[in-house]
Amino acid sequence: MSDTVSLSGTPSVADAAAAAARFGVKIMTRGELAGCRAWADTFAALRKDRRYYEILEDTLRDGVEYRYVAIVDRAGCIQAVQPFFLLDQDILEGLGAEWQVWLARIRRFVPRFLKMRTLMVGCFAGEGHLGASDTVPPGEMAEILCREIVNLARSCRAQLIVLKEFPARYRPVLDCFVRHGFARAPSMPMTVLNIEHEDFDAYMQHALPRSARWQLRKKFKATDGVPLVLTVTDDAGDAVDDIHPLYLQVFDRSKFRFEKLTAEYLRRVGSDMKDTARFFIWRRGGKVIAFSLCMVEGDSLFWEYVGLDYAVALDLHLYYYTIRDMMNWAIANGYRWFRSTGLSYEPKFRMRHELDPLDLYARFRSPLLNAIFRLLLPWIVPARYDETLRKFANYRDLW
Repeated sequence: MSDTVSLSGTPSVADAAAAAARFGVKIMTRGELAGCRAWADTFAALRKDRRYYEILEDTLRDGVEYRYVAIVDRAGCIQAVQPFFLLDQDILEGLGAEWQVWLARIRRFVPRFLKMRTLMVGCFAGEGHLGASDTVPPGEMAEILCREIVNLARSCRAQLIVLKEFPARYRPVLDCFVRHGFARAPSMPMTVLNIEHEDFDAYMQHALPRSARWQLRKKFKATDGVPLVLTVTDDAGDAVDDIHPLYLQVFDRSKFRFEKLTAEYLRRVGSDMKDTARFFIWRRGGKVIAFSLCMVEGDSLFWEYVGLDYAVALDLHLYYYTIRDMMNWAIANGYRWFRSTGLSYEPKFRMRHELDPLDLYARFRSPLLNAIFRLLLPWIVPARYDETLRKFANYRDLW
């Protein structure tokens, strides 16, 4: 994945002091950022750029407050912008199912037990990135946020502070947060697969053992003679009313439920982000039975969300069928990597994906509570309790 700037190296104490002298911070709303050049350029090299954050704010608002930290120089000019959001977070959400029974009993009497108003730095629906700029490089941005984040949380009445799902390559520059009381723990990772092959069949032949090839071919036979038609488009506006219910079917069956997409989100991603959005839509007899929302960045195709019609999905093994079509399209269009968001790790393990780690950094405002929380965090994240993750060769990279 390409970065706007290098993440190598960490700032020295002198650099941190210089950042403190050069810049201050200010919480702003999106309306206050209208026309701001720094905001227009934020995440410009990433698939989820400034437009994506605006779409989230407009379409996924249930219980979420969106805000922005403006990094301002001594003249009051905005030099960089870091998105964040506020919500009530269940800090025990990631515990295993056996704990949820006991937790439910406690919450019959104390409904908000360990539910905290939380300030989250990052992206509400996607991995987090530092909103660095030419003027404020990543290391300096991290030091500024680290210096100010507790005061920002206090001003927002947030008890818990989280840096949400930052790729592992940020660890050197975000180490300042660990030094200032934050605990780091793995979030549910993304996965990545090298697809430098002639086509999907060549990938199976060269990357998979015989048993895995046999199992996949057996699944693909379920669609022999079934007339499935694939459409790939950058704007699925005409099909949103068909694909959104399929997304909800997958969402409702998921063990872990994070952000819940709206139909308007899908509509806006297509209308506003045609350069990066790719909708894969499969029809049978004119009826939509599956879709995937993907996004492109550099030499990678990112598989973001999926929807399936479970009236036929299991019998036709649509999950694998759609993966084959997406990979064939990506290979034909010159992409080298097929990247996927978290969950559904078992089939990805069998298809020889590698884990692409994402990190959480978290702390309580209260020093006393935080001393306990730093010890607990690695034990309450979902990644610890997903046994499939342990099968991946690079599982240790999560920690």
